[in-house]
Amino acid sequence: MASPVRTLRLGVNIDHVATVRNARGGPYPDPLRAAVLAAEAGADGITAHLREDRRHIGDADIANLSRHLHIPLNLEMAATAEMIAIALKHKPHACCIVPERREERTTEGGLNAAGEHNRLAPMIRELSDSGIRVSLFIAPERKQIEAAKSLGAPVVELHTGAYGEACLAGDATAVADQLSALQMAAKTAASLGLEVHGGHGLTFDNVQAVAAIPELAELNIGHFLVAESIFVGLAASVRHMRELMDKARP
Repeated sequence: MASPVRTLRLGVNIDHVATVRNARGGPYPDPLRAAVLAAEAGADGITAHLREDRRHIGDADIANLSRHLHIPLNLEMAATAEMIAIALKHKPHACCIVPERREERTTEGGLNAAGEHNRLAPMIRELSDSGIRVSLFIAPERKQIEAAKSLGAPVVELHTGAYGEACLAGDATAVADQLSALQMAAKTAASLGLEVHGGHGLTFDNVQAVAAIPELAELNIGHFLVAESIFVGLAASVRHMRELMDKARP
């Protein structure tokens, strides 16, 4: 059985800093400045999702982050030839492969690693061979975890969105069920030798139960932190999330 992870890393997703910038078409607010502030406030890494339609993060953002960021960059991306080429050009610390549909507001579910093995395998191999650490964003399901392992991805990121939605709905039974699914998935993934991350829909109110899962090594959180920063500032938002995560660990 895998040993519990003592320190839980916080990855801050800066996508929606770019969303605000793009609403006016100007240069402000700058995602790189947000990334630097997040790092100073206790973030262990920065996540940015370069979507096919460039609705928030753009190519120039990835170039700037790659050149100037002093903590690891996690590039979220779809499994397409275009995105593989961009990743190979900029060589981020990690790439998290996510499902992507143009009409969705945000990532709505996990990657179907089990059903897309033959398409994903050469992409994962190419990224890994270039020294990029690959993670797969998947639902907390055994078949998807086993597929990730067979594909050679060293990391899985468990989609915590259903848990977050249950928390928002105030459905205690659903919250317990979704938390149990995350706990079992994390244990399964760790037992297979995978590093386990989590993310999506996490807030100050619901993060601690997830952060307490001993096999988790990293949480990636973005939209809530950027939204909260409107009221308290980004540094304070990141610091408080960091404090809550630390308190959840013995």
